Amino acid sequence: MTGNEWLALGMLGAFFAFLVTGIPVAIALAASGLVFGYLGFGTGLFNLLPARIYGVVTNYTLLALPLFIFMGIMLEKSRMAEDLIDVIGHAMGRLRGGMGLAIVLVGVLMGASSGVVGATVVTMGLLALRPLVARGYDKGVACGAICASGTLGQIIPPSLVLILLADILGLSVGTLFAAAMVPGLMLAGIMALYIVGLGVFRPQMVPAIPAAERAALSRRALAGKMIRVVTPPLVLVFAVLGSIVGGVAAPTEAASMGALGALLLALVAGRLDLATLKEVCRASLVTSAMVFFILICAQPFGLAFRGLGGERLIEHLFSLVPGGLEGSLLFMMALIFALGFFLEWIEISYIVLPMFLPVFAGTELDMVWLSILVAMNLQTSFLTPPFGWALFFLKGVAPAGVTTVDIYRGVIPFIGLQLIGLSLLFVFPQLTSWLPKLIGW
Repeated sequence: MTGNEWLALGMLGAFFAFLVTGIPVAIALAASGLVFGYLGFGTGLFNLLPARIYGVVTNYTLLALPLFIFMGIMLEKSRMAEDLIDVIGHAMGRLRGGMGLAIVLVGVLMGASSGVVGATVVTMGLLALRPLVARGYDKGVACGAICASGTLGQIIPPSLVLILLADILGLSVGTLFAAAMVPGLMLAGIMALYIVGLGVFRPQMVPAIPAAERAALSRRALAGKMIRVVTPPLVLVFAVLGSIVGGVAAPTEAASMGALGALLLALVAGRLDLATLKEVCRASLVTSAMVFFILICAQPFGLAFRGLGGERLIEHLFSLVPGGLEGSLLFMMALIFALGFFLEWIEISYIVLPMFLPVFAGTELDMVWLSILVAMNLQTSFLTPPFGWALFFLKGVAPAGVTTVDIYRGVIPFIGLQLIGLSLLFVFPQLTSWLPKLIGW
């Protein structure tokens, strides 16, 4: 290896050392990239840096990020999830595992409406965890269902992960949204089948809602409530995703309509006032600023890694992996899954993927399929201990009596379910290509 390649390895080591010491990821990225890039090339390496940063902040596609974040936070404040859990839970309450199925369905609807994992997990944890435990649900199953269902927004469009992957890989956001739809629903279906199976073989872990509680709400009243509660988010989902996937609107335009639709839903529900609007705007600003700050700080890191010959190191590493292109892809998937135990999805997206992509560029590999594989793999990083964010979110709102062990124990089967979904997607690439081909993308 050359001296600069040793510097590239040193830069990676310094970055992980910074993270271990508690330095924020954005600062760790920028510091390691600037220091080791300067050691290798002096100031000349960073002549391109202003242009790269300018490209990030003026990227029209990335404008969809703050708009979708605003839409998700506004829907959270409108307490849409609260209404959905109540009405869908009662509709399925006679089934063993019915409340668990309701959690999965709400996760699908909230994911397709907002895509904000933290808001979905916290909201469902606050509203559903205590009632589930009180009705006799196993604590682990209840925690696992809430955490896993809350992460569905990472694969079901409009997903922030898919928007960033489209930018990294140079793909159409609409194509990725269409390609992710079937895998996302497949994953939700696998979770639902697991809960149904528990209801059949372990009914004591997922009991039905008591008959007296179900009788308190008549079928006519329940049907009317279903229409009032479920229809608005479905209309919003079809308006936003349908306009993107159907080619009627660009992702940014559809995101702006989604933000407006979330405002109208909150207004119609009587839950929109000046204080709520200010809170939503502030939360959206903080979250968006965090994402863009990481994107900007990733530029000197990526520039230095490439300039120091890091790409050659990665290509050499993959050349040692047996199995050709398929073996290299499996190796990358395994590495991303392992990194998910310690890093966030955005760090993996903007650090690991740019290193690996040159290995697959120019091959016969379908980059859309690769993107959805990566997105579903990154979804597991929210559940994998010890640093899965969904675990932290739920623990922060869990009632007394629900321990960290309960949460960790509960998510393990759902991590296995996600790996089953990832395996099916690997074996059947047509799961990603069917819908884009059907609509002519």
